[in-house]
Amino acid sequence: MSAREPRLSRVDFKLFRSIPTRWHDNDVFGHVNNVVYYGWFDTGVNAWLIEQGFLDPATSPVVGLVVETSCTYFESVAFPETVEIGLAVARLGTSSVTYRLGIFRQGGQVVVAQGRFTHVYVERATQKPVPIPAPLRAALEALSA
Repeated sequence: MSAREPRLSRVDFKLFRSIPTRWHDNDVFGHVNNVVYYGWFDTGVNAWLIEQGFLDPATSPVVGLVVETSCTYFESVAFPETVEIGLAVARLGTSSVTYRLGIFRQGGQVVVAQGRFTHVYVERATQKPVPIPAPLRAALEALSA
């Protein structure tokens, strides 16, 4: 078993997005269920891609497919909190990118959970890996931690 990664803080991320928790995010233990964190990761990455014009979920000829995710939890959050998703690029390859993601309490300085999320870029029609398009690569480089 590998050692637990150190807990990250706001300085480890390049941009942030607020997301309110929802009533049904809580589980029977009274806190947000672990699967919801993965949804927040997905939302943080894909909302940025869409807003920057790098992804149209219905028509983009090149898309990023998730090939790996992970999450480490430090504290629980619960409805009705608002969380902030921190985003940075941890690794940029030829056809893949690994994002560093953090979940913060609103205004919090250290993560309550942190993870990573790897996209491999493929041609939608063939599902074969392709190089990350140049404009997207430049934007990802700007998010590199």
